[in-house]
Amino acid sequence: MQKHLHIISFDIPFPSNYGGAIDVFHKIRCLHEAGINVTLHCFQYGERKPSIELESLCSTVYYYKRTIKLFDQFSILPFNVKSRINKELKKNLLKDNHPILFEVLHTCYLLSDFDLKDRIKLFRHSNIEHNYFNELAKTEQSTLKYIYFKIEAIKLKWFEKKITHANSILSVSKSDLNYFKKTYSNTPSYYLPSFHPFDTITIKKGLGDYILYHGNLSISENYHAAMWLIEHVFSNIKYPVIIAGLNPPKTLVQLVNQFPHITLKQNCSLDEMNELVSNAQIHCLYTAQETGLKLKLIHVLYAGRHAVVNQNMLTGTDLEKACTICNTPSEYINAIELLIKKNMDELLISNRSRCLTEMDNDKKTERLISLFNN
Repeated sequence: MQKHLHIISFDIPFPSNYGGAIDVFHKIRCLHEAGINVTLHCFQYGERKPSIELESLCSTVYYYKRTIKLFDQFSILPFNVKSRINKELKKNLLKDNHPILFEVLHTCYLLSDFDLKDRIKLFRHSNIEHNYFNELAKTEQSTLKYIYFKIEAIKLKWFEKKITHANSILSVSKSDLNYFKKTYSNTPSYYLPSFHPFDTITIKKGLGDYILYHGNLSISENYHAAMWLIEHVFSNIKYPVIIAGLNPPKTLVQLVNQFPHITLKQNCSLDEMNELVSNAQIHCLYTAQETGLKLKLIHVLYAGRHAVVNQNMLTGTDLEKACTICNTPSEYINAIELLIKKNMDELLISNRSRCLTEMDNDKKTERLISLFNN
């Protein structure tokens, strides 16, 4: 059996404090526990630094500086791809003949490279990228960012054809799986939900005393969701509410400040966020986008009490029975009134566990290993 795998990550996946990083980090963790030697290649930008945690799980970790140049906006390549081209990456991949996992379309510049034509290559997506960028454009208030998102969506749709050079496509949701099977019927596609921190359910019994919404608040999808919930739901209830996440925009901060029963917690550590999720009574989640698998939903279902979500949060999953589904403000408010005093007991936790079978990390690890050993 092949015991080695290269993983090319779009970012340094530790700390694992947002969706894509969570999937990559816990995939590495699970492969390490299964005896697979991972050579990790990751692009460094922003405030993320080389990680001792990653180096303890991988046989080798390479870091490449992401080159962000304004002129690259005029390339035919998507900016997110162009800024991750690196000659050293190819040199390091060619040091052996092990399989390669390309994490999201942004890392796929070398997927069609002639020198890698005989390698086993897996493509992992977290979103159908051109759909995701078009959705970001819909909620963007800056004209320049709107134009960028629209142009990037066009480029990503064109560039996506490169994934036909992969041996397999790994889809995070069943709806995305159907898209890839239909669009690229000659390339095998498999359902492989996102990896996550939870190997067992850790839901607390009893009652919490607040309602929580959490997410990466620097992403327009998430801060618009938080603002929608505040304006339409949280402003019309009396119970304590916490909004938690990374780098919220000023507009969200200003909105929260209008309501004394709503608290904003910014840039929490992983431990702090886990505590918030664990101790909440109700988790209210909302999205306007039917894209990808929402890892904050998985976090809530493994570690939180009652989950109140809209249908878009569940797109491409079979998790309807694990949640209370609400699609209008009045439905959210009614669900909150019903669940705010409802104990989380053994029966509810047992029912939740049965709903999460497909999300089991061990089963996903076995499937992934089988795909680069076939």
